[in-house]
Formats: sequence, structure tokens, C-alpha cells
Amino acid sequence: MKILVTGASGFIGGRFARFALEQGLLVRVNGRRAEGVQHLIKRGAEFIQGDLADPDLAHRLCRDVDAVVHCAGAVGVWGSREHFHNGNVVLTQNVIEGCLGQKVRRLVHLSSPSVYFDGQSHVGLKEEQVPSRFVDHYGATKYRAEQKVFEAQEFGLEVIALRPRFVTGAGDTSIFPRLIEMQRKGRLFIIGNGLNKVDFTSMQNLNDALFSSLLAAGPALGKVYNISNGAPVPLWDVVNFVLRQFDLPPVTRHMPYAVAYAAATLNETLCKLLPGRPEPSLFRLGVAVMARDFSLDIGRARQYLDYDPQVPIWTALEEFCTWWKVQGR
Repeated sequence: MKILVTGASGFIGGRFARFALEQGLLVRVNGRRAEGVQHLIKRGAEFIQGDLADPDLAHRLCRDVDAVVHCAGAVGVWGSREHFHNGNVVLTQNVIEGCLGQKVRRLVHLSSPSVYFDGQSHVGLKEEQVPSRFVDHYGATKYRAEQKVFEAQEFGLEVIALRPRFVTGAGDTSIFPRLIEMQRKGRLFIIGNGLNKVDFTSMQNLNDALFSSLLAAGPALGKVYNISNGAPVPLWDVVNFVLRQFDLPPVTRHMPYAVAYAAATLNETLCKLLPGRPEPSLFRLGVAVMARDFSLDIGRARQYLDYDPQVPIWTALEEFCTWWKVQGR
């Protein structure tokens, strides 16, 4: 099987492209800079440089491949609606049109559980429990991109979408680096009572889910799947586990949720008024994420993808910490 992996210069796309090569697949990767995928090129991946915002490039990338694993997209919580629309909806539409134009058999789309997030606690969320209103542009545009993917079934494209929660492991630069730096500066606080439990996904488990999505057939197709380790853990226990690996003191100071939320509101307001609208150091959405329970029901993935997460979060965290130290951080 020959596949295209978009977003291969990023954490998830890069890790899956390497995994696919190790499984014996032929892998094509795309990115704006060759430096970000050199490790994949050395392992035998074909690299085509360019920006997926170009529809012609998307067609070229999809030529002669059996399946596409679409991991590229705009991430974060700060930015204009246009930025996230272009990075998530438009890019996905270009990939879809490339798949249809080049007669690609299957598209596996990496979505996000941010589509669920409304600032409230949720336990055991099922795939259909999407709120009627989105609290940020990222969640809204990821959901719209999903809809575009499923609309493509009408034209014969086999599709699957995954919503993995808090993915970590070697290569993760999004979850823990900022928390580590905040603790080093003495600015990290437990928000609320510190008892909230959340889902994580070990990158190795997500690799298995993505690979299963390439091979799945019949009733498994045309569905969106929650992906996690299936075992919610206390968030602040996880944070302190990581801090210990770097010989940092555990975070023990608490900040009331209302105080943190008010500070984040002020921070965002000031940044919107400053030239260039710099990204705030504290977000309202981030405050809610760090204070609320949040877990997913992965029963559908277990049933249709034979998804059985084997790698515990503590193993993935050790992998991340070892990698981060090697980076000289």
C-alpha cells in the first residue's frame, strides 16, 4: 500500500509516517520545508515540497496513492476565524478534491475532540455529543472539516475520522513544554481543586488506530471515532510526574477557578488591544481545560477498529521526557 501523510513535519503526522514506513508501507510526505522531514526521507519516504493551500499541489500529492492520512491543519486557540478556516476547512477541501480527482480509495482524517469542548466538565463523551455552539474557531473549523470529509462519501471516497485526546510521546511540543517553563518561572498553579480527571492518548496507541483505519472495511467506514487510552487520570498527577523527571518541584499552589478565569479574560482583552495582537500567556479556554473533567467513550473504536490501547500514559510520558532532555531542554 502506498499512502500520503500530510502534516508530516508535525508531531502526529511525523510519528505516524515513521510508523507506516516501519510497517512496510510506501510513504509520501508533504511539507513546506525539507528540514522538518529529513528523518523520514532518510528512512525511505518520498518528499514533495509545497503548501497544501495550493489545490494543484494537492492533486499532485494524491497521484498514485491508495490512501491519504490527513494530519495537516491549523492548531491552537489564538487567531482569526479566517486563519483557522483556511488552515482546517480549505486545506481539507483541497485534500478531498485531490483524492477524488486522483481516484484515491481512502481518506483518514485527523480531527480533534476540541469539537466537544464548551468549557464544562464531561465524562464519557460519545461521538454524537457535539455542542450546538462552539467556543472557539479551532473547534468550529475542525468540525466543519469533518463534515466536508463525510460529504465526500457521496462521490465514492472511503472515509474515517479520528478525534484523539491529549496525544503525547516523543516529539510532543504542545502539551508539557509550556507547563515545564511556567513551573521553572514559578508561575504554575493548580486551577480549582486539582481533582479533575482527563484522557490522554499515547502516541503509540494513536499509531495503531491510524493504521487500523487504513485497513478497516465494511461497517467501520464512514464513521468518526474517539481515541484515547481509555483510562482517565488526574491531570495534576500527570503534570507533577513530568515535573519530577526534570527535577522540578511539584506544583502545589492552588488558584480559584474564578480568579484564573478573570485573569485570562483580562489577558486576552489586553492582547487584542496591543499591536500585532500577540498571543496571551493565559487563555479562558486553557483555564477550563486545566480545571475540568474531560474523558471520551472509546467503545465505537473498540468495536469497529479493534482498537485496544496497550501503551499506558506513564510510558508515553517517560518517552516524552527522555526525548525532551535529548533536545537539550
